[in-house]
Amino acid sequence: MTSDKLLKVKRLWKVFAPKGANIDVNDSDALAQAEEMGAVSAVKGVSLEVARGEFFVIMGLSGSGKSTLIRCLLRLVEPTSGEIWADGQEVTGLDEAGLIQFRRDKVAMVFQHYGLLPHKTVLENAAFGLKLKGVSLAERQERAKESLELVGLAGWEDHHPAALSGGMQQRVGIARALAMNPTLLLMDEPFSGLDPLIRKDMQDELVALQERLNVTTVFVTHDLDEAVHLGDRMAIMRDGEVVQLGEPDEILRNPADRYVERFVEGRDLSQRRRLASVPKAQGKSVPLDAAEGA
Repeated sequence: MTSDKLLKVKRLWKVFAPKGANIDVNDSDALAQAEEMGAVSAVKGVSLEVARGEFFVIMGLSGSGKSTLIRCLLRLVEPTSGEIWADGQEVTGLDEAGLIQFRRDKVAMVFQHYGLLPHKTVLENAAFGLKLKGVSLAERQERAKESLELVGLAGWEDHHPAALSGGMQQRVGIARALAMNPTLLLMDEPFSGLDPLIRKDMQDELVALQERLNVTTVFVTHDLDEAVHLGDRMAIMRDGEVVQLGEPDEILRNPADRYVERFVEGRDLSQRRRLASVPKAQGKSVPLDAAEGA
């Protein structure tokens, strides 16, 4: 029987320490001594679960550990200890070959920086992950075209990234991830480099995509308004620890401590996403203003 929890993180630690250093996160005295000698505990005993189809947001200030945490989920950063389970696989127990297979078959990631190849067309960029996976030319072009249509870029397939605005380039990055048909989609502050108006458009587009595709998503941001607008649930991090986890409405109404209270001061529930207010696509995604790329 398939579990309704697609992602499970259990007592996850990441300590950055000199190579060869022996770090025991269960020995608080030894860990404190290591930190005095320059070791940095970026993630401290984090446990959380994400349900299938859930849009889960991790938020916190710079240095809170949120980006390190999401990178640990597919072992771009190797955890020091703890367990990560994704779709029934123990990611922390995979060997190199198993990890490569997991990344190809189960997970896709969208970063803040688009990472597009400037000499390749939009279609080639959207299909690039499928090419690395060994998918045939005809199939990867078809899947890339479908994903570009989903993000409102139909008609831009033959352009190069330099012809696109920042928002459009980021949508190519999202299309590249969606073309992989991932079980788990990870997004690390994908909109933080965009202008405010384009960023809001991208958030609304992502809400519409989530409504249609129902893909399990973990989204990192430092922006509370963005977290509240997008998230089904959210975790707020401080100094490597999750200080509150729950639905945005709950966190806005009942902050766990003064740190969270300072985040939510002055916010109201009107910021909460309302899927019914987002235009629903009829056979294709809701296009953003194509003039933004002009």
